[in-house]
Amino acid sequence: MLSAKNIFNITYPVVLTLVVQNIINVTDTAFLGRVGEVALGASAIGGVYFLAIYMLGFGFSQGAQIIIGRRNGEKNYTQIGSVFINGMLFIIALAFLFLALSLVWNEAVMRYLVSSPDIFEASLEYLDWRMWGFVFAFMNVMFRGLFVGVTNTSVLTTSALLTALTNVALDYVLIFGKWGFPEMGIAGAALASVIAEGVTTVYLFYYSFRHHDFQKYELYKLKALNFKLIVQMLELSVFIMFQYFISVSTWFLFFIFIERMGERPLAATNIGRSLYVLLMVPGSALATTVNTLVSNLIGAGRKAEVVPFITRMMGYVLLMVVPLMLITFLFPEAFARIYTNDAGLIEASVPVMKVVSVAMIFCALGN
Repeated sequence: MLSAKNIFNITYPVVLTLVVQNIINVTDTAFLGRVGEVALGASAIGGVYFLAIYMLGFGFSQGAQIIIGRRNGEKNYTQIGSVFINGMLFIIALAFLFLALSLVWNEAVMRYLVSSPDIFEASLEYLDWRMWGFVFAFMNVMFRGLFVGVTNTSVLTTSALLTALTNVALDYVLIFGKWGFPEMGIAGAALASVIAEGVTTVYLFYYSFRHHDFQKYELYKLKALNFKLIVQMLELSVFIMFQYFISVSTWFLFFIFIERMGERPLAATNIGRSLYVLLMVPGSALATTVNTLVSNLIGAGRKAEVVPFITRMMGYVLLMVVPLMLITFLFPEAFARIYTNDAGLIEASVPVMKVVSVAMIFCALGN
């Protein structure tokens, strides 16, 4: 049976990674909250639209991660490289496909769904920059699947810090036009995210290429595309891909419905969702750990330990999530002030934050 210490050693870098990644989300929302309600609301629609498509790539990486974890448990290290490089090439092709489709359909989709002319224009302004991040973001989740699959998660902490620091600095200078940069507003937030993801991709590639521990996996030795292996990854991940896509798409449709009520309700809902995603980090990290360790247990021939392990992890999830839920439910105004100084917007955000604080318990267990 895996000890609590082993679980913690694998989970805490993932927790730190997700915390740092969500600093980006909080920072974007907090900065745009100072720009205005239109920018804050439009970033909700544009951001979740991007995230829904991103989740298809993330879901595919989960299928690759499961196979990598199993090969790691079997100590079949060279097969890990084959899974990684084939998965990486497929996910890059997928990213370019979504980029091309976005260039064609973004304006038509937003014009059909968004009623406010101001929100429509601001959403397009955001997406015109943000969609170029598909390639970097998809590559990064494939690297994440590799590092989590081989239980070497410490590099994710460094890469996440790099992403967050780059994004926060660029947010400040590009949104508000500091240090001689142009004042770009909502477009600056999108461009900052794309550049930060690109910097992270370069770092992860360099680390995986140069680090001696990864030479045994033969990560970049490709003789020919293994379509059978790609299909195997898709068979494992296709339902995960659409589960994640649908779960985020419901947020997108929810924002579309709220947008018809006005700019303030949309801005308040974005604040609530931003906090929800941040507080879901412990549950998401433990879910990622479960995926990896279950695959390693199966690969090592220890199937009898799988169900007791999952049950124990559900207990850990409750221990981490319930205190966060109580704090958020009791002190929503304090959290709302992180995002805005507008008293009316803070008041409008409180009911949303109370609802999502309760909902995160069920979502954490579901993950």
